[in-house]
Amino acid sequence: MSRRQLFRTSGVAALAIPAAGFLTGCSFTDPGTGKPTGATLDRLKQQGYARIAIANEPPYTQIKPDGTVTGAEPDVVAAVLERMGVPEIEGVVTPYESMIPGLNANRWDIIAAGLFMKQSRCSQVAYSQPQLVSTESFAVPAGNPKSLTDIASVKSDPAVRVAVLPGGFEDGALKNAGVPPAQTVNVPDGRSGIEAVKAGRADAFFLPTLSLNSLEAEGIDITPPIQDVQQTGSGAGFRQQDRDLVTAYDAELEALKGTPEFDRILDEWGFSGDAARGVTREELCSVEG
Repeated sequence: MSRRQLFRTSGVAALAIPAAGFLTGCSFTDPGTGKPTGATLDRLKQQGYARIAIANEPPYTQIKPDGTVTGAEPDVVAAVLERMGVPEIEGVVTPYESMIPGLNANRWDIIAAGLFMKQSRCSQVAYSQPQLVSTESFAVPAGNPKSLTDIASVKSDPAVRVAVLPGGFEDGALKNAGVPPAQTVNVPDGRSGIEAVKAGRADAFFLPTLSLNSLEAEGIDITPPIQDVQQTGSGAGFRQQDRDLVTAYDAELEALKGTPEFDRILDEWGFSGDAARGVTREELCSVEG
């Protein structure tokens, strides 16, 4: 495709951001408030790119060595935005717990990180229709010595410790299920979660199945999908006041879902296009937590 994909870390410019493009983005904010001016879609078209929050957690999001922003969610978002007349994306890597506050503080225009829909998030974010549907698993020591197969098995043994990404869906799922905070171990990223299990600091690492599969490590097993957690999925996340942008995005997303390109994008990362077409925003926003 013709679009270019840019990357910067949260708050620090890095890799392939033309200065002119960055300054153009600044020209669409109010000098007094720092908030975007005018209709968001018009602004994105004029500046030629959208800032997206990502987590660099394959297969949902990924930064390649050359700085290219990719992964299942950014690739879908980029394809939809291109249809809307916005040819570029600028990825900003940020922790999950900072994505919604950063969106509402206008640090980025869209969350495109596999930030799963649930009740609490849907009250703060205007999500698009679903783009990805996922399952959850545990990464455990080889042989699964603690026989951890679901959240219930974690709750039944107070000595079990589970590594999670703070603010992530899995962190919320454990809290919602009543797992005491003392049984969770916060880690900053996927590789750190695997290392926590290997070093014995955690008995399991709770993450989407595909994310764990991408973190292959010797001496680590991935459990089958956990059954006592609600179905998870994500869409692009927008500010509540950008409802017109969401409506326009949904129209082009629906059109993209009707093409082979949508299935090709998701197949590349291990997701099912049919699964994404088979669930609604309302269903995923009903997930507790």
